[in-house]
Amino acid sequence: MDLANFSAKLEPFLLMAKSLKGAAAAKLIQDATSAPGVFVFAELLELPNIQELEKSEQHSRFLSLLQLFSYKTYPDYLQHKDTLPPLNQAQITKLKHLTIVSLAAERRILPYADLQQSLDISNVRELEDLIIDAIYLDLLQGKLDQKEEQLEVSYTMGRDLESGKLEYVLSALKDWASTTSAVLVTLDSKINSIAADAAAAKHSQQEHERILQNNLKEVHDKQKEKSLGGGMANRRAAFQVGDRENMDMDVDDDIKGKNRKASQEMTPKIPRKRNKF
Repeated sequence: MDLANFSAKLEPFLLMAKSLKGAAAAKLIQDATSAPGVFVFAELLELPNIQELEKSEQHSRFLSLLQLFSYKTYPDYLQHKDTLPPLNQAQITKLKHLTIVSLAAERRILPYADLQQSLDISNVRELEDLIIDAIYLDLLQGKLDQKEEQLEVSYTMGRDLESGKLEYVLSALKDWASTTSAVLVTLDSKINSIAADAAAAKHSQQEHERILQNNLKEVHDKQKEKSLGGGMANRRAAFQVGDRENMDMDVDDDIKGKNRKASQEMTPKIPRKRNKF
């Protein structure tokens, strides 16, 4: 929402108002409050010749009319309408738009029932059309929740400040700044705490991984040692079996040799006959 654009809409009336007084100034106020796109009036209200209307019994009510459009609402008009000039339809619609803006500045959620009461509207369709027009005019941003029958406001233009309300606004802004600072401090503390917890969790995970790797390596080394030890035992057993077989073979050979010798000794020798010629 561009406040400069709203001010630009008022500029032609400011130029004319500087040279007008009395009835002409009163007529200018009527024109400005009826003109499309003009929603801020502070600069016009502050002009000396406009302020002079308060001294005129005949024209002072037009100054009150300008004050109404500057920072008051439609319920204010209904309450004091007998002391104000009659409003045309354009002025009534504009004042209702400004009333929605004022209500939206106070609460983000505006129930239809509250709006209908403030705007003196009995028909929901008429209320929704009025809100949609305000959104198109860039007076506020939000959406209509027809199921819940409420207006959800996300942003609104700023209206002129009534005399004496500046201190209230400054106080509210200081409170907001203080609250915001406290929230930021809390958020920073929370972020630091989360970062510390994350670092501790990461260190714990790394330590867990280190211990796990060490345990796996230890198990692997033990299995390797066991495997190597079993191989050597098998080889020793093989050697022992081989030696035993060789010994058995040597014994067998000795026995067989002795048996052959004994057999030869026991067998009688038969003299060989020689042929005689």
